[in-house]
Amino acid sequence: MAEKSSMALEQQALTATPRSIADLPGPKGLPLLGNLRQIDPKRFHQSMENWAREFGPMYRFSLMKRSFVVVSDRDIIATILRDRPDTFRRSSRTARMLEEAGTRGLFTAEGEEWRRQRKLAMRALTPEVVHRFFPTLAMMTERLCTRWKAALAAGKAVDVLRDLKAYTLDVTIGLAMGQDINTLEHEDNPLQRDIEFIFKQVARRLTSPVEYWHVVKLPQDREGEAAAARIHVAIAGFIVQARARMEADPSLRAKPSNMLEALVAARDEPDSGFSDLEVIGNAITMVFAGEDTTSNTMAWLLNLMPSAPAAVARAAGEADSVLGQDTVVREPQLLERMDYLDAATREAMRLKPVAPFMAAEANVDAMVDGVLLPEGTVIFLLLRQAGERAGGFEQADEFMPERWLAGAEAASDPARKLFPFGGGPRFCPGRYLAMAEIKMAMSMILHNFDFTLKADASPVEECFTFTMTPSALPLVLRVRGA
Repeated sequence: MAEKSSMALEQQALTATPRSIADLPGPKGLPLLGNLRQIDPKRFHQSMENWAREFGPMYRFSLMKRSFVVVSDRDIIATILRDRPDTFRRSSRTARMLEEAGTRGLFTAEGEEWRRQRKLAMRALTPEVVHRFFPTLAMMTERLCTRWKAALAAGKAVDVLRDLKAYTLDVTIGLAMGQDINTLEHEDNPLQRDIEFIFKQVARRLTSPVEYWHVVKLPQDREGEAAAARIHVAIAGFIVQARARMEADPSLRAKPSNMLEALVAARDEPDSGFSDLEVIGNAITMVFAGEDTTSNTMAWLLNLMPSAPAAVARAAGEADSVLGQDTVVREPQLLERMDYLDAATREAMRLKPVAPFMAAEANVDAMVDGVLLPEGTVIFLLLRQAGERAGGFEQADEFMPERWLAGAEAASDPARKLFPFGGGPRFCPGRYLAMAEIKMAMSMILHNFDFTLKADASPVEECFTFTMTPSALPLVLRVRGA
């Protein structure tokens, strides 16, 4: 099915009597509260998906007298994503929560400010920057492997979920700020504690029906402000260090070894229009956007793979072929040879996307599929529902990486496109880094370890905070060949 273009939607508006939000189907609510009591904040995404199965690809619900629109039609979602940042923007509430946490950058910017910030971020996240960071990425991946082998040799259990989060935080801070804080081996780093505190605070506030902290601040809110201030001071110090390195080695301005150096180089150009505040904001944004999203994608992939032993065997064989006698990948171009791992990752993103939905907001009165959405209307885009449920996949609930291999129907059909990195002009600029990191860690795991799920473990549940997180990862590791 061809995508509905903005022009097609506008033409539809001219030839049909527009409907209002009130005309849409949706769940019945209570006076004043609306559907508030029907939603579990930690399962918010599942509530919306269940309603989509009941009320169709476009419906409404309400919270505290405010109406929201939910869309799961793939073509409409693609159009809305393509019409950002002009007709639609990121939810202003989400942006406000992040900015209150001190993360003003590309993620929260809109309009012309977004266009300026986008140029800055794109300069800092090119494949060339990631390639120059690759030796550090390989070192951190090998450190993860060494930690797990040492733990298993000592007869200790491995907390895979915790270590994946620490690994991705180390990688993200290494690229974003040029620092190796090694949270994998040291859990008491103050910067890590502050970042984790801010991340949890933002997640908590996003699922809070009332923004109470604008009226009264609890101790946790005051601690959040203090943590944000400490993060800014730390990054300002990292900028000073970056400038000192670049002064000692001017070639780093043309060939930065990490994102912070690239940001500083762009900011220091004559008439750049940027300040150190934009550098700090985008460095923090990089950490927020890259830590949980990448670690949770790997966690979901590791949770899904044991259900398909043939897929594990094929992915491990591919990793063995690429890595040979080495422990980890050493050259970035070798990652391009992991087609099956790439397909398995896409399949995990289809079934267990870390962003199962996205919130958009109308900048102007907009017509969407014959429904008039007044300026300020928030539209929840059910990205998983559009890809997994509405994509026409055979055996849609099964983990089948083969459907994404070259020549397979799903891989060649644009109507089955997924949105794990968003879409349109605001397509995530960190996609290349995320996929490189996933392939690095997963190929290391497949090459060095066998893994199964604990037989007596409780089912892993989906928990929504800032991303969709597994409630646990009951994985049992064993060194291959041991």
